[in-house]
Amino acid sequence: MAGGDELKLLGAFPSAYVTRVELALGFKGLSYEYVKEDLANKSELLLSSNPVHKKVPVLIHNGKPISESQVILEYIDEAFTGASLLTRDPYERAVARFWVAYIDDKLKVTIFWNGGVHYIMVPNDTRKDEGGEGGGVEADVRGGRALKDSSKGKPFFGGDTVGLVDITLGSLIAWMKATEVLTGAKIFDPAKTPLLAAWTERFAELDTTKKVLPDVAGYVEYVNKRRQTQAATAAVVASNS
Repeated sequence: MAGGDELKLLGAFPSAYVTRVELALGFKGLSYEYVKEDLANKSELLLSSNPVHKKVPVLIHNGKPISESQVILEYIDEAFTGASLLTRDPYERAVARFWVAYIDDKLKVTIFWNGGVHYIMVPNDTRKDEGGEGGGVEADVRGGRALKDSSKGKPFFGGDTVGLVDITLGSLIAWMKATEVLTGAKIFDPAKTPLLAAWTERFAELDTTKKVLPDVAGYVEYVNKRRQTQAATAAVVASNS
């Protein structure tokens, strides 16, 4: 890298949080070494770099580790030149951080076992608002409210260019598409959520995104292998009971 900077990213498939950091590095135009971690046998480098949580992703910049994906994203934005992921306007920065926190809270990817079927679900908050209408994720993120608030009618949450919210939500696209394959459920239905459906396709077609987003088939294969492993384990337990 220019200036003698050395970047290493400790990551593992199929973490969307690692994908998030890869997207940020890509949109900043930064080169880095990807260090693949085996989370069943964590390396000494990972354990020493993130001794509190012992999780990926960890970004190591010139020997100094930074942990937690959103902390890493803001560090990348502040430490390196290039397209800004966060506007300099304090209010707009606050709005972006609100939606990032909302997405992390409401759209966590969950992989679970239910009735012999192993699948992915992006949870939906079905609470009602004060007027009695459907609220939560459907009205806010999935209904396009976040995009309207952040983009001001422009293509991305960041406006004319990709920003922090785009990267946060965009890191989940492969998981969402895998969910659709495995369950038949449409996450961002063009008929119900046209703004988010259009944004998803627009974001996924960017050159940087194409290079970073994991292959959907790989996610589907991962879930199916987990399902087979758990089914075999359940069968052994049942036979021994």
